[in-house]
Amino acid sequence: MVVPYLLILIICLVIKLNFSRPEIYFAVNGFNFPLADTLAPYITDLGDGWTAISLSLILMFVSYRKALIMGSSYAITSISAQIIKFLFDAPRPKLYFGHQIDHAHFVKGVEILSQHTFPSGHTTTAFSAAVLLSYWSKNKGWAPVFLLLAILVGYSRMYLSEHFFEDVLAGSVIGFVLTVFWLYWLDGRSFIQKPGWQRGLLGKF
Repeated sequence: MVVPYLLILIICLVIKLNFSRPEIYFAVNGFNFPLADTLAPYITDLGDGWTAISLSLILMFVSYRKALIMGSSYAITSISAQIIKFLFDAPRPKLYFGHQIDHAHFVKGVEILSQHTFPSGHTTTAFSAAVLLSYWSKNKGWAPVFLLLAILVGYSRMYLSEHFFEDVLAGSVIGFVLTVFWLYWLDGRSFIQKPGWQRGLLGKF
């Protein structure tokens, strides 16, 4: 997953260097259609904190080690993203563009927030989970699928007018980099390699 992600990151940086914030936002916003309106809210929920918590709870039935890594990774990456959000205190598209956004496309039923746009927390969570699920998959063919899902979560945040391109980009970097370092450190501790940590709740039955 590392190489594909780095390639995508480079492409995104090139886009950011060649196009302005309004150009990228209105390009994404202008490419809308009914099916995307229906799917985007569900896709964006894949990056919700409750999804990460649910995955951690499910993993407890399989492996305490994986559950701990997933849960702690979510905690570290999400807290980091929230701290940065409040440090920057940047306006989201709704507030940033003011009356310019009156003619933008919005998905009905979605609450549009105004503050703390940078970085995207949903994207941070999605990329953190994608790193771990790719790492644990015996069939590495799943890695591109998890990466694609994380990218779709990031895109959905822009599609729903909740974030800017750079918010999503930063969220992906935070989720990816912090998770890789945390996984390397935590999975290298001797206690977590003990047999008891390798089984889960199902192992008791």
